Amino acid sequence: MSPETQRLLSALGDRLGAGGVLTGSDVDQRYRDDPDGKLGALPEVVLRPRDTIGVAAALAGCNAVGQPVVIQGGRTGLAGGARVQPGEIVLSLERMSGLAAPDTQAATIIAEAGATLQAVQEAADGAGLMFGVDIGARGSATVGGNIATNAGGIRVLRYGMYRAQVLGLEAVLADGSVLTSLKGLPKDNSGYDLSQFFIGTEGTLGVVTRAALRLHPKPASEVAAFCALPSLEAAIALLGTLRQKLGPILSAYEVNFAPLYDEMAATMAMQAPLPVGSPVYVLAEIQGSEPDRDGERFAEVLMQSVEDGLVEDVVVSQSPREFRALWDVREDANRYLFSMKGMISIDVSLPLERMAAFLDAADSAIHAADPGARIYVFGHLGDGNLHYQVLTVDPYAAYTIIYRAVAAAGGGVSAEHGIGLDKKQWLHLVRSDAEIATMRRLKASFDPKNILNRGRVFDLDRP
Repeated sequence: MSPETQRLLSALGDRLGAGGVLTGSDVDQRYRDDPDGKLGALPEVVLRPRDTIGVAAALAGCNAVGQPVVIQGGRTGLAGGARVQPGEIVLSLERMSGLAAPDTQAATIIAEAGATLQAVQEAADGAGLMFGVDIGARGSATVGGNIATNAGGIRVLRYGMYRAQVLGLEAVLADGSVLTSLKGLPKDNSGYDLSQFFIGTEGTLGVVTRAALRLHPKPASEVAAFCALPSLEAAIALLGTLRQKLGPILSAYEVNFAPLYDEMAATMAMQAPLPVGSPVYVLAEIQGSEPDRDGERFAEVLMQSVEDGLVEDVVVSQSPREFRALWDVREDANRYLFSMKGMISIDVSLPLERMAAFLDAADSAIHAADPGARIYVFGHLGDGNLHYQVLTVDPYAAYTIIYRAVAAAGGGVSAEHGIGLDKKQWLHLVRSDAEIATMRRLKASFDPKNILNRGRVFDLDRP
């Protein structure tokens, strides 16, 4: 153990309480786990505070001795942001999982950073409300990590990114200073909104410990439709039609490109909802307040789209069980793809009008580099977020091809998972020198000793 770490632990003493400091053989292997299979270093020390005061004490101690810290929540990110690097210790928020009772009048809930997304969803549901964000890793992804990466998920189309759910938060700076703004006010222009500095900045400027989250009325009706379409152009046209005809009750619009659905159908535990063979499949969802009319309106628009040639085939849920079954098909994509060893997973965002050009360019270039590569694409078409998966003998070439094609199409190299360690070499493709320089100035101002999530998003030389 380094002298700096020994001084840190001596200064902390028992301020984090029983189980608050893990060292040596008490450090579990899970702290080096990564969902991409890229194991991090096993940290010498794991700090596990129970509250904001504990986080402040931990960071003040680390800052005093210049000890680099990596912040961990549910460890579900796919950009290496929580992967431990040599010399780093872990600050885990896993014991900070508390939830206040939802405020039904204000439609808000205060959650600690270690609370899971599913816990927030269930608390909202129990109060007759709903939380607007949903992602596949809901059972393990945490509020703090979701805020740090500005998570999106399946209903951005209606409710917006995680940023839109945050009415205020509490965060601890690198030197242990605590900033608190948990009033939950929809309107508060009393000076700078400091909360925004911690949303989507991947723990590089401070550590979120609590957040006041916006809740929404629970929908009285939920209907899903699974559609087979002849092309991406038809899928984009159908999205426009549904938006025009249904307005804000259109809540999700997910896409699955061939050959993914065809291969999934052969391995599904359930019966595939539609025959295989179409180039594109879409799962559309509505959430409304008029159960007697919403489903009927949805079905009418879909039937007209069949007559107009936009849709080749469609099945519409008629019960909660069928609704869930159609969503299970969407989530089964992750099961199928994660079962393939060596698959690289890329999360990008694109303008809809350039998406077809991007897909053509990336496909051609990848197969030119590796004729045997297998490409699978699915994602959130309603907000332009694609998950691009490639099984290839040359992963680095595939990454480079895809990110350059994204940049050429005017897109972003990260839509949901952040930049972390793994994407920073491509950040310059989509952010100008001036933008990155400004990011560095903010980092140097908030964290002058560069101890927080060092090397994530971009590299910053130590002062």
